[in-house]
Amino acid sequence: MALVLCTGIDLDLMVTRKLILQKAGHTVTSAMHENEIVAACRANAFDVAVIGQIEASTIKHHIFEVVRNNCCSARILELFTADAGPVLPEADLWLEVPANSPTDLADKVFELANGTGKKPPDRVHPLRRFRR
Repeated sequence: MALVLCTGIDLDLMVTRKLILQKAGHTVTSAMHENEIVAACRANAFDVAVIGQIEASTIKHHIFEVVRNNCCSARILELFTADAGPVLPEADLWLEVPANSPTDLADKVFELANGTGKKPPDRVHPLRRFRR
């Protein structure tokens, strides 16, 4: 199973995500602040980093850059809400939350950790679906 970094701003959601991922057999480290993310990345070679939904896209982009620069080996899963849509075209995979099933998060992490969650080359970029 995967070593996962779980980021976000809502403590309750972070706890829930950690439990879901641990139940699926993943080892999870949670980090809510930039300094926690950097410290976790220095201490671990994460397989997957989950970037939780964040209202301000500028903050989400910043967290993405912190993760990408400090957890170079991690593949990134962006969580997003239907009303906000995905904002990280550089992410490796996306998941709309709330998901249809609690196992959707664990399934996406498994896909990324095993290299099966790559973006297909002919896929329409997810941001194009949500532009108004």
